[in-house]
Amino acid sequence: MKHIPAAHTDFAIKRELDASPEDVFQAWADPEAKRRWSDCHAEYTTEYRLDFRPFGHETHRVAYPDGRIQQIEKVFFDIEPAQRIVFAYDIQLDARRLSVSLVTVEFLAHKHGTRMVYKEQLTYLDGHEDRAERIRGTEEGLDRLLLEMARR
Repeated sequence: MKHIPAAHTDFAIKRELDASPEDVFQAWADPEAKRRWSDCHAEYTTEYRLDFRPFGHETHRVAYPDGRIQQIEKVFFDIEPAQRIVFAYDIQLDARRLSVSLVTVEFLAHKHGTRMVYKEQLTYLDGHEDRAERIRGTEEGLDRLLLEMARR
């Protein structure tokens, strides 16, 4: 079998929200709120669990109409209420691990509410690479978070 080196990349996304850092943080911590804004495949989701605490897990499983199964597993390492969340996650498609990421989300008080900074470091495995799609999907999720905060 030919060895395919891992590929590495990173990106950062900033959002300004008209809500306090405590309220924005709570949208990450509350399982129902988190699922509403972060689930980009809601119509195909077959499992979602959130245990939001250090060394807690978040599981998101999607069964697509064509039979493919996507599984995302997160582990939270550092949670500082209204300040910071650090977690790692992997994405598998049909039991093939595509990538592993380390993410830091910071909540900074800002004159209009909160400046949220999302930083992700990715390792792509076995030739998989979808950086543009990953950034677009993350941006769409964070835009749904803006809508979630506007509803509060």
